[in-house]
Amino acid sequence: MITTQNLTKTYNSQTVLNIKNLEIPKGQSFGLVGNNGAGKTTFFSLLLDLIQPTTGHIINNEVQVDQSEAWKPFTSAFIDETFLIGYLTPEEYFYFIGELRGQNKADVNALLANFQDFFHGEILGQKKYLRDLSKGNQKKAGIVASFIGNPEVIILDEPFANLDPTTQIRLKDIIRDLASKQGVTVLVSSHDLIHVTEVCERIVVLNKGEIVKDIVTSAETLKELELFFSGNEGTESAFSERNTSL
Repeated sequence: MITTQNLTKTYNSQTVLNIKNLEIPKGQSFGLVGNNGAGKTTFFSLLLDLIQPTTGHIINNEVQVDQSEAWKPFTSAFIDETFLIGYLTPEEYFYFIGELRGQNKADVNALLANFQDFFHGEILGQKKYLRDLSKGNQKKAGIVASFIGNPEVIILDEPFANLDPTTQIRLKDIIRDLASKQGVTVLVSSHDLIHVTEVCERIVVLNKGEIVKDIVTSAETLKELELFFSGNEGTESAFSERNTSL
């Protein structure tokens, strides 16, 4: 579905992203983790053609994203609040996105009806502009807007930030359902290792712009990630080897 080859991004002689090869198959729930400055948002920005690569390219469903816009009808994203239009109400925004994606009001209303619990009565019918909503409610609106039009690829950057615990749980169920039941390729970046291991079947770790781990999620993944980010991975490995030899 998504293939990355020899992809780099350099600013003022500093390379912030360097991915030789990365393939993400259709229908995979894919997690991207790393510390600040690791290159997560840069990768998503390249995938969405918001910035141009220094070298290499990304192909999304046979479309090279920096050469053609043919990927846009089947790809959707919510990166941050800049994706919203603050002077619109949530309803106006949803209908606007629907129009862009060939959906009429009835189509959009049918989709929104599936997210009443997720909205928790705080989004629709409030007669508020998006700019006047809390950060958490803005994020809810942006995430649901990314589902409009039945996209095949959905990209979510830090989707769990600013959400209350109940909404986080509901969002995890939504992401799992999109990938496992609807065959949508879902890409999620997050600083929250617990959330990402719970919803992603595969996790890639970026460090200083390079892939340092590519993990198929298992019961041990969270511990592996915690050891890596705590800097104790080598210590744990050596300890295990000593125990095995005893």
